[in-house]
Amino acid sequence: MEFIEKGSIRSMSNPGVVSRQLLNPDNSSSTRVTITEVHIEPGVSQPRHTHEASEQVWYALRGRGRLLLREGEEKEFQAGDVARFAEQEIHGLLNDSREEFVYLSVTAPPIHFGAAYQKKE
Repeated sequence: MEFIEKGSIRSMSNPGVVSRQLLNPDNSSSTRVTITEVHIEPGVSQPRHTHEASEQVWYALRGRGRLLLREGEEKEFQAGDVARFAEQEIHGLLNDSREEFVYLSVTAPPIHFGAAYQKKE
């Protein structure tokens, strides 16, 4: 069993985005999954992107926003919704609301997201 105390969970951030690395290659020996809690401030977006060899599942915990999909497509995404993105599928998120948006991301196989963030704590 692995147990990760909340005080040892690292955060990484970009302006308006905080990513809490709940389970990742730095704090776990898991070879199957990365779990991240993502907080996005109002008016902030995570640009469209893909993951070459991993799929992701996003579970919206709080707030609402818009999924940014291929070819300019968007879809409303709100607390309680689940979105799954296959490997190489374009995805991103815009928090177009007036409150913080929080979602849980599960990535398999695991990805080390350090290169995507400017600040690491």
